[in-house]
Amino acid sequence: MLAIIDYDAGNIKSVEKAFEKLGQKVEITRSPEKILKADRIVLPGVGNFGDAMGRLDSYGLTSVIRQAAEEQIPVLGICLGLQLFFEGSEESGGIPGIGLLKGKCLRFSERPGYKIPQVGWNSLHLQHMGRLFYGIPEGAYVYFVHSFYAKAEDERCVKATCDYTNVVDASVESGNVFACQFHPEKSGDVGLHILNNFLQISRGGKKPC
Repeated sequence: MLAIIDYDAGNIKSVEKAFEKLGQKVEITRSPEKILKADRIVLPGVGNFGDAMGRLDSYGLTSVIRQAAEEQIPVLGICLGLQLFFEGSEESGGIPGIGLLKGKCLRFSERPGYKIPQVGWNSLHLQHMGRLFYGIPEGAYVYFVHSFYAKAEDERCVKATCDYTNVVDASVESGNVFACQFHPEKSGDVGLHILNNFLQISRGGKKPC
């Protein structure tokens, strides 16, 4: 069973439908017991970093997500979910993130010809043999909606980047923690392939970068 964490941050139904299209049994839940018994866990989300962390904390889910990562359950963050995995964000100074990944989230730099947020399709530069990207070609296009982007402390954790005013860490991986700044559930066949790769990953067996 795959657990999608429900913390009132939106974008859950489209993620659920994408996994169901792949034949995966899905449960949307905020129950710690169900989350920790799941084969895989997904943290989706859109919105404000600080507000989202407040909801996770109020539901007692921050420690549950950390425990799941410690137990090597495969965990996937999508969009805001990726940002929450880091230590903090310029969007909400002083509010700590979940801290599964070292680094922080930054606001895009202003550049002529670029609108913030980035909304739309962008191509990926793949690197460091990310397990989510088996069978995905270099330059594949995926769908983004975001005003902030992650900057990982350890570049070995970065498995895909894109260019949009800055070099964006578009996907990161450390042990069995995975995250995508883009929306695989809205990225057509490429996105479904990425989600299916996540479904092939089992608990344990991979050291953090």
